[in-house]
Amino acid sequence: MNRSVYYNYVDERLNLLALRIIGRGKLNILDFHLHSENFYLHFFNKLYGWELENMNAIQQNVEAIDLIDHANKIIFQVSATCTKAKVESSLSKDILSKYRGYSFKFISIAKDGADLRKQVFKNPHSLVFNPAQDIYDVNSVLNFVVGLDIVSQKDIYSFIKAELGTEVDIKKLDSNLAAIINILSKEDWNDLSQLTQINSFEIERKITFNKLARAKLIIDDYKIHYGRVDSKYAEFDAFGKNKSNAVLSSIRKEYIQQKGVINDDDLFFAVIDKVVAKIQDSANYEEIPIDELELSVNILVVDTFIRCKIFENPENYNYATA
Repeated sequence: MNRSVYYNYVDERLNLLALRIIGRGKLNILDFHLHSENFYLHFFNKLYGWELENMNAIQQNVEAIDLIDHANKIIFQVSATCTKAKVESSLSKDILSKYRGYSFKFISIAKDGADLRKQVFKNPHSLVFNPAQDIYDVNSVLNFVVGLDIVSQKDIYSFIKAELGTEVDIKKLDSNLAAIINILSKEDWNDLSQLTQINSFEIERKITFNKLARAKLIIDDYKIHYGRVDSKYAEFDAFGKNKSNAVLSSIRKEYIQQKGVINDDDLFFAVIDKVVAKIQDSANYEEIPIDELELSVNILVVDTFIRCKIFENPENYNYATA
């Protein structure tokens, strides 16, 4: 197995762990947070050569300290909340006055921390803290992994495989499509409280222009969820630049490959079928019942149709609210 496969596996599993945390309800988030604490304890010890311990094993429910390394004088906060307020709240805790000379480090387990690393923070107990270096997220960890030699990458790969899942089938694709479906499948699409107004007249014009008589039923059913899909894309983009564009481009590619071979309604449903198959063939797809998968794909393809990525647009098409 070559270097890129080791790295891609680590990338996939860390992002999948983060996506699971985002997708879980309030009842399960604590369990995933505790799992993440223990995972990152062993992961960072192996990756950086530290000697982190879980603070709960030493003293229960200590504010601001999840992991601690006395040998290297490191305090770690593990959090699913990635905000300046969260970091400053942790730095302000009185218990940190006992650890002068220790480095404070923060790992965001579910969100990108790039903007946070540019901030200036109140640090009342004068811990050693350089935000640019001491705020970690999935992307910053992966940047470190990619620079390792292949022997070290293989070691990290073996650890991740043991902790987070089985070996990736390299014949399968690592797909952003599957990742966004993993998010969408956890949504309650019967909840109509988050609907966003769009220009239904314009969408109707596009349906007529492309002669989508049967597909119209699918489009009418799911166009109301445009705003919710948009918000999920915003979450997804936190994991890396242009991830939502990659999803839209992937669906458009399936459309282009079928266009000219089949047309009109058959083309619309062929795109849905191709996207379902592509997701099922992805290494990072979390298997769900086929009806739930098809529901999520229908919503995603309808959203792509609205966004002008598939099928022809009538003159002056504008799907924004009139």
